[in-house]
Amino acid sequence: MRTPPTDRALAWAWMLFAAVNVALMWFLPGQETVPFHLVWISLALVYGFTTWPLGWMVGALAGVTSTTGAILAHHAAVGEIRWEETAEEPLMAVIFIVMAWHVHRRHVLLHEMRRIGEAERDRAHRQELLVRLASHELRTPLTIARGYTELLRGTHDDPSTVADTAVILDELDKATRIAHRLVTLMQLERQHPIRPVDLDVELARIAKRWAPAADRDWSCRSAVGLTRVNPERLEAALDCLIENAVKFTRPGDRIALVGRRDAAGWTVEVVDSGAGIPSEAVPELLAGGPGLPTATGTGLGLAIVRAVAGALGGTVVVGSGPDGGARVGLRVPEPQPAGHPWPEPVRAEPTGPVPLASG
Repeated sequence: MRTPPTDRALAWAWMLFAAVNVALMWFLPGQETVPFHLVWISLALVYGFTTWPLGWMVGALAGVTSTTGAILAHHAAVGEIRWEETAEEPLMAVIFIVMAWHVHRRHVLLHEMRRIGEAERDRAHRQELLVRLASHELRTPLTIARGYTELLRGTHDDPSTVADTAVILDELDKATRIAHRLVTLMQLERQHPIRPVDLDVELARIAKRWAPAADRDWSCRSAVGLTRVNPERLEAALDCLIENAVKFTRPGDRIALVGRRDAAGWTVEVVDSGAGIPSEAVPELLAGGPGLPTATGTGLGLAIVRAVAGALGGTVVVGSGPDGGARVGLRVPEPQPAGHPWPEPVRAEPTGPVPLASG
């Protein structure tokens, strides 16, 4: 955006240029068409490239109209030009007024857009600050509440107390996950570096990390190989999908991390043998809605998955597993490089089923 000193400099340069052309109109009777139009064209250009006050614009319009009009009238009076040629003067003035009106509307629109943009940035900043503060402030009381609940549960053998505290611990865990995912969603808006990652090894590591947490038949089959991702973001998305799979399966059910690659890209899915996804929920889920219940009941996990997939230029994929369960994952376009065939499929088996961890 030009500063007022620049506007003044352009105004003075235009006045000098206009004065030269007005002089040429006077001294070249019968040949004043070119300098006449140069005066008006230069006025339109300088007005469009600067932010003149209304008084400057009115003064410039009045000055140009009066001087060029007087010269044209004089030349017509002495017979150098026909009187009908002086009709160009009011026409050019009207054209400039219309142009100035549109430029003014543009300036008003740009000012309003800047105001809205600043207000939106301020709103987003305050929203992020609110979420961060709320999530941070929630963690401490949730941790304290969980500690006291576990202490109460450990000092009472009454089955009713044990059952009630189990419900409380489950709800506290859910609230903790919600707070954690709110922070994760805020962090997803930041730029995170991507780097080459062996996705097969990464999926095997994630599956092995989850195996002790739930009594499921865990497996990992992947033939994606090297790709460029941010591993922390990808892990956050897969954790959300795995948590849902654990929530909607029972001990002994199968949960598999499956990665595959084709000529157009690669896909990573969490496939389970649980209750599956209702067919009527799939369109809403693919369209961006909650679509189906989630482990926290808020849909934040699916929002994280969509954000991670979108950052990679991909999409969320949803379907039914081979055992009738759910199949949810990420599809990322990444064409096969010429002369570099994809690696042979590998299978990484994490630790076998273990008893479900308490809580």
